[in-house]
Formats: sequence, structure tokens, C-alpha cells
Amino acid sequence: MQQRTRAMVLNTAIDLMDWDTAVHRLVTKGQARQSAVVCICNVHMTVTANRHPALAHVLKHADMVTPDGAPVAWVLRRAGYRDQQRINGPDLMWRYLAQAERLGQIVSFYGGTEATMDRLLAAMLHTFPMLKLGCMVIPPFRTLTVDEDLDYANRINRSGTNVLFVGLGCPKQEVWMGEHRGIVHAAMVGVGAAFDYHAGTIKRAPLWMQNSGLEWLHRLFAEPRRLWRRYLVTNTLFITGMAKTGFKASRMDD
Repeated sequence: MQQRTRAMVLNTAIDLMDWDTAVHRLVTKGQARQSAVVCICNVHMTVTANRHPALAHVLKHADMVTPDGAPVAWVLRRAGYRDQQRINGPDLMWRYLAQAERLGQIVSFYGGTEATMDRLLAAMLHTFPMLKLGCMVIPPFRTLTVDEDLDYANRINRSGTNVLFVGLGCPKQEVWMGEHRGIVHAAMVGVGAAFDYHAGTIKRAPLWMQNSGLEWLHRLFAEPRRLWRRYLVTNTLFITGMAKTGFKASRMDD
């Protein structure tokens, strides 16, 4: 088992890693068809976890928690990991897909809408024509019956999926992954809006904004009615909470 080096950010343990390590760990877990939970942790998630016990539980027991969001990466750099980068969902997904195509790993997807998933499939096969696709599960926007939920899980397992990307939004996708640990025989990765980004249904911020830590501002301008409250509340709570620590995460080693 690989040793994990982590740091605490607002009571959430986040893995200190670079891109090569993140992709390698995902490839390794996928190859073993390990029923693993991978969370992409940004400011919104760290704040939400302090008020959402089920999410906090999933993060505590997750197999990998990557540092997403410029503020999260910044406080980790202050903890001593000076070169820490953002390991975000859309880019982790695309980097892994390149390795999955090369290695012949099978990839599946859970979430989204039919229109989004059709466009996502076209984008993926254009870039990765030899990619092995297991299945695309588009659950209805309601609580599933026990039989429906089990049928979806069996469908994913029968497809031989190595890695399952889950796009239900935080905290729904993290709770779903936690509930399906041991049921879905694949590494599960919660990637939020990554399906929409790669499908082109939501335009991603230009690279200069991503590299400057301003991707959140681009998203706010794109979806102000939906996101203004999230950014106002969660960003304020994150700043307030981190101010008590001197804006520095605390190192911890497993």
C-alpha cells in the first residue's frame, strides 16, 4: 500500500501529490478494480464537509482526496509542499483517459443528461478513438428504488469497468460513492461539472484564469443565479476558518 502524505484543511485531510502521482494512483486502483473513492476537494467541499456529516465521513475514509481550487493549493503550499498544484476533476479525468486508452482500461460514467453524455461521448472518442467504454448510466432526477440502484451497479460491474467517473455534483456524488464502496467494483471519481466541460455544454475558463486562480470567477459570471450564494457563503467561511490557522494547513503522515 502506498504511503499517503496529507495535510488538514478545515478538518479535511487532503493528499499532497503532483499530477503524475494522482494519475498513477488512479491507474493502479483502476487496474485492480479496487472499489475506491476519489474526491476532488475544493473550497466548497471543505466548507460543506464541516456542516454535512455524511460528506465529512466520506472524505475521512476516501482513498484519495485531491487538492482542487487555488485557495486549497495555496494553503497546502504554506504547509511545506511548495510545488503543490491544483488537481482538478476535468483535467484529472482527461489525463486518466489518455492512460486508459494506452493501457486498455475500461471507463464508465454515472450522471449527467442524455444530451450532455452524447456530446461527451463524441468528444472523448474524437480525442481517444481507441478508448474502451464500459457504460454510460444516466439516472433519473429522483430517488432510485433499491432495485434500480442495484441494477445500475450490476450494469457497471458487468461491463468490467476499471474507473467510474461520477458527475452528480457535491455533495451528492461523494455520498453516492461512499454508499457504493464495496458494491461498485471500480475506482469511483467524483468530477462535478467535468462532463459538461468536456461535452462543451458549459464553457470552461480560459487557461490564464485557471492558472491565476480565477476559474471560480468565470463560473460565477456564467451561472450567477445558481452560484452567487455558494461563492459568497463558502468563500467567506473558508477565509474565516483558515484565518484561525494563519492560512496554513497542518501536515499529517499516515
